Amino acid sequence: MAIAMHQISPVAHLPLVLGVVRKLNVAALIDTFCPPHPANVLSCGRGVEALLLAILDGHHALYKGGARLEERGMLPLLQPGLTRASLHDYRLGQILEALFAAHLNRVFGAIALNALEVYALSTPWLHQDTTTLTLYGVYEDEPKTPGAPRPAYGHSKDGHDDLKQVLLSLGVSSEGLPLRMGLRDGNTSDSTETPVAIEECVALGLDGVRGIVADSKAYCKRTLGLCLEQGVGLITLVPRTCTVRQEVEAWGQQQGALPLLLEKPGRTRQEPARQWHGHSVVRRVPVEYADGRLEVAEIRFLVVHSSQLAHQAAVAYAAAQAKEAERITEHVQHVEARWFACAADAKEAIADYAGRGQGRRGRKPHPWRYHALQ
Repeated sequence: MAIAMHQISPVAHLPLVLGVVRKLNVAALIDTFCPPHPANVLSCGRGVEALLLAILDGHHALYKGGARLEERGMLPLLQPGLTRASLHDYRLGQILEALFAAHLNRVFGAIALNALEVYALSTPWLHQDTTTLTLYGVYEDEPKTPGAPRPAYGHSKDGHDDLKQVLLSLGVSSEGLPLRMGLRDGNTSDSTETPVAIEECVALGLDGVRGIVADSKAYCKRTLGLCLEQGVGLITLVPRTCTVRQEVEAWGQQQGALPLLLEKPGRTRQEPARQWHGHSVVRRVPVEYADGRLEVAEIRFLVVHSSQLAHQAAVAYAAAQAKEAERITEHVQHVEARWFACAADAKEAIADYAGRGQGRRGRKPHPWRYHALQ
């Protein structure tokens, strides 16, 4: 059987990427949010496929995408009869604007849920976390679009407290597949966002969901009450300031040796095996329900002692002590090197150290604080 070869194109990895995108039915899902117009040769779904291929080929500029995909020989695979002229930057820009108008979180959620179904991924535990997106420039106090997040000042996780921000809330599966996303006002607290995120995760209707995994900011009365109402679990680290943690830690220290829960080999040959010892206990703690009722419910807590974390804490504590000793030694040398013109200046400096001075710039003087370093 004779085979005629008319053209050879350096397609590289792009057909594999296109195959995965087609298996997830990304173009059809996007077209449901952005219906194609008869006058457009390139639909929004096909345009997103072209953008993905161009980006994963290393070209992010819109005006370069069509030329690069033509060199790769990918235009016939994208759409029969598609030419380079249909992939101009103006049309690609229209596609991006249409996606933004359709609400990216809705499009994103539909694609993620379809990926779970196509690859039959189980999602017993959903991982929830938040971060802040710093904004520059001038923003109006009230957004023009209903339901849009309001840029505001708040606790910045990037250390830019002087800039306005919005809060990004993200929920992913155990494999890292994003499932839900939400944008909140910039001054939204994590403790108030976590219950909202849990409700949105439950509303997804995923099969086999057992609970939510979040950091210590998720622990609050309302979160506990919501988990009891929805029948889902919560894995989080109880903050040190909570009375129940202090009580349970004291109880664990009195038990001596706790049962071994998990053991893993060290990450290196020199590192010893990592062990986790713990015990499950039940304590009665206050919870808050949706109607505002405050009650006391029985919650199961897990007391865990990690050998790896204990070693890290010991090393960090020793390093902090050494660093603090160096700072004190440096300060003592600086004080001893000072010269005073007369006894009155020396007495004034002693008064400042003792907190009896006038202070600087009208502020109250701070007395010298000290503690022993072992």
